[in-house]
Amino acid sequence: MSKKINPLVLISGLAVGVAALLLTALGNPANMGFCIACFIRDIAGATQLHTAAPVQYFRPEIVGLVLGSTVMALATKEFKPRAGSSPATRFIVGAFVMIGALVFLGCPLRMVIRMGGGDLNAFVGLLGFFLGILIGVFFLKKDFTLKRTYEVTTTDGLALPGLLAVLFVIFLAVPALFVFSESGPGSKHAPMAVSLLVALVVGALAQKSRLCMVGGMRDAVMFKDFNLLSGFGAIFVTVLLGNVILGKFGGFSTLSQPIAHSSELWNLLGMVLVGWGSVLLGGCPLRQLILAGEGNGDSTVTVLGMLVGAAFAHNFKLAGGADSVVDGVYKVGGIGANGKAAVCIGFAVLLVISLMNCSMLKKEAN
Repeated sequence: MSKKINPLVLISGLAVGVAALLLTALGNPANMGFCIACFIRDIAGATQLHTAAPVQYFRPEIVGLVLGSTVMALATKEFKPRAGSSPATRFIVGAFVMIGALVFLGCPLRMVIRMGGGDLNAFVGLLGFFLGILIGVFFLKKDFTLKRTYEVTTTDGLALPGLLAVLFVIFLAVPALFVFSESGPGSKHAPMAVSLLVALVVGALAQKSRLCMVGGMRDAVMFKDFNLLSGFGAIFVTVLLGNVILGKFGGFSTLSQPIAHSSELWNLLGMVLVGWGSVLLGGCPLRQLILAGEGNGDSTVTVLGMLVGAAFAHNFKLAGGADSVVDGVYKVGGIGANGKAAVCIGFAVLLVISLMNCSMLKKEAN
């Protein structure tokens, strides 16, 4: 594997950072210019898969990321419909990755954006994410695999791009069928056309550069290859400098961060779950969207698992609650007993899946 830094990866990271700053300036929630977990959660709310009023909006960014990937893959002859690699397992792992992300209040991409906004809670999340990746890498070294994929029809490969395109057209034509937040993060969004256009560009670049935070950390640990990781370094630097230039950087702190909580243990554990699960899946939530756009049916199943995981997180009160100020008193958020139990169950499920799919561990046991 080449250990050189691909300029396209750096360009993709720069583009994501600029996109996050632009979309935030135009209306997206602070420190949430791009968040795969948050946006899938909002879509789950808009389609009434959950009823949490503050987080309901059909985010064009998700549509744009997938369709941008599809267009680029078709244009470069990299659209290769394939599936069959333990789809049911991927669905379950995808759901728990989403639950872990919503405990932390963000996917790996938002984690980096929060870091660039001065949120020290995100650095705690980064530590947890890295620990989760180390656990996943341990199992990879024990020959963990979810088996090979097989060629499938073009119809299968276009399942998620087609579904999102149809839903978006319905959303534009009959918006009354969807639910919109009147307050909270779901009520804050950039103009629809801008969000879609920006996401199309990012999706195309991410498809060509293979941008993936999990892949970057995994490759750094296993092969000393920092190519993919450099893209996320570019995102962090771009967002940090952009916030400073725009006068939106107030220094590094754990307190009073937008849509974040300072319950450090669960920031850490939520991202351990995300990191571990994403290694098993072969990519972070952003990468799963991009792969689905390329025709990967297993990633499509994973994304659907994340969608269901988001619905469960809010219907069963598993998601984290942001810090807030009530009557002049600072109130630390975090998660309740349901969320803590869900994270622990997630660890147990991932452990069983990891052990059952490692041929080397099976040989050692025999």
